[in-house]
Amino acid sequence: MQQEREVGSEVWTVPNLISMLRLALVPVFAVLIVSGHDVWALVVLAVSGFTDWLDGVLARRLDQVSRLGQLLDPAADRLFIFVTLVGLAWRGVVPLWVLAVIVARDVMLACLVPLLARYGYGPLQVNLVGKAGTFSLLYAFPLLLLAEVPGAVGAVAHVVGWAFTWWGVGLYWLAGLQYVAQTRRLVLAERGTAGAA
Repeated sequence: MQQEREVGSEVWTVPNLISMLRLALVPVFAVLIVSGHDVWALVVLAVSGFTDWLDGVLARRLDQVSRLGQLLDPAADRLFIFVTLVGLAWRGVVPLWVLAVIVARDVMLACLVPLLARYGYGPLQVNLVGKAGTFSLLYAFPLLLLAEVPGAVGAVAHVVGWAFTWWGVGLYWLAGLQYVAQTRRLVLAERGTAGAA
């Protein structure tokens, strides 16, 4: 049986520094996408995607999995998703309903945080479906940007980008509903324990 990896409380670890770099890139990316510097915006997205993969690998290999890292990594993902959607909606590349659907899911999950905290739980750990949804959306956005290029490349990027968008939205919401169900189970278990005491 595989031993569960210990989660540390360190702040200044290599993976955490990489996650902080990703967070610092969010406003840079926002300026680039809103001002129409698509090539540089794509470069920043590519760097963000690479560092997202790298911080996870290093956290496991260097045995530097930390509570802060477990918060920073999904926070950076969500910020990139939100900023990209706002930028693409601002430019008319994606309709506003896509932004509304993604934001509504994150608002729903934010509402779970006080409930979990009331019973002594922190934010729920990201599950596989949530990761798949996030990755789909993070792949979709560069493709939707690339779809703005005229010609065959733009046409293919448009189709593939929207395919990733639909998959991403579906998986994102499926994961959200799983988090709601998990929260419900935890709360009911805690209430049952309290009632039995």
